[in-house]
Amino acid sequence: QVQLAESGGGLVQPGGSLRLSCAASGASGSIVSIKPMRWYRQAPGKERELVASTNSGGSTNYLDSVRGRFTISRDNAKNTVYLQMNTLKPEDTAVYYCNADKFLGSVLAGVVWGQGTQVTVSS
Repeated sequence: QVQLAESGGGLVQPGGSLRLSCAASGASGSIVSIKPMRWYRQAPGKERELVASTNSGGSTNYLDSVRGRFTISRDNAKNTVYLQMNTLKPEDTAVYYCNADKFLGSVLAGVVWGQGTQVTVSS
């Protein structure tokens, strides 16, 4: 069974940094595979929003409010995506979710969500 394991959330003061990780795992030899590609977040009372994304070519895109402070990256060998978050602000407080493309062989067959990790920015 394929799944995503997120880590790195926590409590940090304004101006601080955190690094989120999302590692994909699955059954050896299975035709089902997943590739973590995106980070979303959802604050209390708000809709889930796309924070950062990358693709197989290495291109990246960011939510305007985090551009210049957050960096998304992938380690293909580890099938892991990271989100380096610097100069954190209280408005960055949210549950952060990893999102992965799911493949059946080489065919894109949907997406998989991680369980979420809480990021709280507060003094």
